[in-house]
Amino acid sequence: MDTQTNHILFGAILKILRPLVRIFLRNNVPYGAFADLAKKVFVDVASEEFGLPGRKQTDSRISIITGLNRKEVRRVKALPQLTEESEAVTQRYHRAARVISGWARDSRFLDKTGQPAELPLEGEGAVFSELVKQFSGDVPVRALLDELLRADCVERLENGAIRLKARAFLPDTQEGDKLGILGVDVKDLIGTIDHNICFPTAPFFQRKVAYDNLPQEILENFRELTEEQGQALLERMDHWLAQRDRDVNPTVEGSGRKRAGIGICYFEEDFTEGEPSS
Repeated sequence: MDTQTNHILFGAILKILRPLVRIFLRNNVPYGAFADLAKKVFVDVASEEFGLPGRKQTDSRISIITGLNRKEVRRVKALPQLTEESEAVTQRYHRAARVISGWARDSRFLDKTGQPAELPLEGEGAVFSELVKQFSGDVPVRALLDELLRADCVERLENGAIRLKARAFLPDTQEGDKLGILGVDVKDLIGTIDHNICFPTAPFFQRKVAYDNLPQEILENFRELTEEQGQALLERMDHWLAQRDRDVNPTVEGSGRKRAGIGICYFEEDFTEGEPSS
């Protein structure tokens, strides 16, 4: 790697790490714990993705690739896996989001005006328990309802029916779940950038728009515009993908199993002199 590339990459790493370290310190994660996690990822990636064809990856080669000595490689390999809880958070996130999406677009669960209907919890026909069964598999109905109530996405009416309040799921009350989403969403963005670096002739879509001399007074309108138009786009994409997802439509044919999607986020910060505007 040449000096200029090193300089650019290290600068990018510093930008990525600053908000992450802010989250770490806020949650009492010390440097030593982060260092061990970083070492483990270095060892895992070197072991799984940088081996020589037809040859078993050795600790010596991992040591050469990562810069860690062999003793440290063996120690890091023995560290416990920490993926199960984050996977559980991810599953809860996707199940809740899928139920909301189905509620907002499936004609069986819409009222006469085309809006998400108020659904009885149990019974026959268009009821909340059937909605959960259709779009969230075998997850317990009460557990899913509690999840949506905690996130303030639904409310219980006096007659016992469930009313949808928000068409997007983002946990509002459980910080652990928000941190789990951090891992998924940031991974997706960095994965897209990595793909575009490795395959410049077949890039994934990656765009943003930003200006750096905006008055404070326009930001509320811009946030509202982002939420309105971003949500509309995501709902159109959700409808298109749902028709082709084999969990939702088991009759869909095709080979392999791929995960794909798009994400939209709003960002805002004070301008710092010397920072690029886009």
